[in-house]
Amino acid sequence: MNMAHVRRLATLLASLLLAARGAAAQEYWPGERWRTSSPEAQGMDSNALADAFDYVREHRIPIHSLLIVRNGYVVLDAGFWPYQAGEPHDLASVTKSVTATLAGIAIGRHELSGVQQPVLAAFGRQDADPRKGRITVEHLLTMTSGLDCHYDHGEITLSQMTHSADWAAFMLDLPMAYEPGAHYEYCSGGMHLLSALVSRATGMSTLDFARRELFGPLGIERVQWPADPQGIQHGWGDLHLLPQDMARIGYLWLHDGRWGERQIVPAQWLRAATDVHSHPGFSEGQEYGYAMWVYPARQPPMYEGLGRGGQRISVVPGANLVAVLTGGGFEPGDVGAFIGRALKSSDPLPPNPAAQARLAAAVQAAAQAPRPGAPGRLPDLAHALSGRVYGIEENPLGLDSLSLSFSRGAATGALTLFLHDRRDGPRPIGLDGVPRLSPAGRFGLPVAVSGAWANDSTFALDYDEVANINDYSIVLQFSGDDMAVTLNERTGLLHDVHFAGKARPAVVGGGAPAARD
Repeated sequence: MNMAHVRRLATLLASLLLAARGAAAQEYWPGERWRTSSPEAQGMDSNALADAFDYVREHRIPIHSLLIVRNGYVVLDAGFWPYQAGEPHDLASVTKSVTATLAGIAIGRHELSGVQQPVLAAFGRQDADPRKGRITVEHLLTMTSGLDCHYDHGEITLSQMTHSADWAAFMLDLPMAYEPGAHYEYCSGGMHLLSALVSRATGMSTLDFARRELFGPLGIERVQWPADPQGIQHGWGDLHLLPQDMARIGYLWLHDGRWGERQIVPAQWLRAATDVHSHPGFSEGQEYGYAMWVYPARQPPMYEGLGRGGQRISVVPGANLVAVLTGGGFEPGDVGAFIGRALKSSDPLPPNPAAQARLAAAVQAAAQAPRPGAPGRLPDLAHALSGRVYGIEENPLGLDSLSLSFSRGAATGALTLFLHDRRDGPRPIGLDGVPRLSPAGRFGLPVAVSGAWANDSTFALDYDEVANINDYSIVLQFSGDDMAVTLNERTGLLHDVHFAGKARPAVVGGGAPAARD
């Protein structure tokens, strides 16, 4: 054997080895846990990622988690206090992308006939307006149903739907505003109608179908997904998953719907889902597929499921990357820019122990509560109103009454909310600049509450539902027995809402009057 032949054989073997390594990376499917790697081993810069943590700290960005998977390896998995690692997080409108994925699975199983299937006929209904009969599954997926559905005024149609007796029927009864396919209008109710359609076609709840055909095969076990009065899962939002399991969804999308030996979502359908079908006009370069936001002009191109408050599952096929972000009201692009800067090569970078140590320290610090300051001075009014119950007029929170309690020199107070359907609290209030976490909020998740006296008559509360996204700023201004309330919500649900309250008469013999639980 001559040397030239030996060199050719060596080159061939090296190529086969590299191909085998690439195939192994391509064929990796996470089990109970993801495999991990340093960023440098996957062509990413730890220093650039650590810079993101500096930015978050300096700008007080309310991010909750950041997870990056490249080449099938988790290179970064961070939680930011007060979010607690291991808690399922609300996906908000990323849920729409999951509902759409389930529709794709139902199509692949021939339980739905395809994206051109008429919606009205699937529900066994007819309508005097022939345009309604022309609405297809694809029109729901692309937000072009033509139904008289409105995104403005805080998604007013969604609010009207959730206050109706039968949510799917409410959507089906809406009048037509446009010919189907002619006009894009962000319509969460349309995605709930899609959930109802998946449930009707499969003969089971959307959640049960998801457990059997999507969550189960991917190894996703911790799932919370509320349903409407008819038992239909909220197709537009409120699905709760762990960030690590959100990444599994993104990894499935990255691999054209395949997981191991199983083609869970038809590859052709998923490729269509990440193509451009409608034009929202919200932001240049941001287009819409099948409940997916797509960015074909970016280099490299990407697509994502996104939700209110900063929820993201972002997929960059050309970089073999999935990024998951959760938060309570921030712009993910600000943090995502650091991911882009960290992407240096498709090949491994030289090891950088110093940068990796810096990143590890940043991850550890992000999960820790901040150091408390000195508690603010309590005005005389704090002791006068302590323990009194204030009845409240009708308001968007469904709040009937509230009570505050304070003790001299204490770093915490207490808040009790009496809502239409439950009592919340008492919850500790951090008065030293550090919110106090307490259990058993919505979906059993923790709530973080802090507060401070702005002056002798005004107390400002921050009620942060953390993994449930909503973060309420509640300013209480007291005058005698009267209380004026100003309510805002960080992610945009509520803005400068005003209502009033009044102290209830004290019970003879001391204590506060009973409030409705």
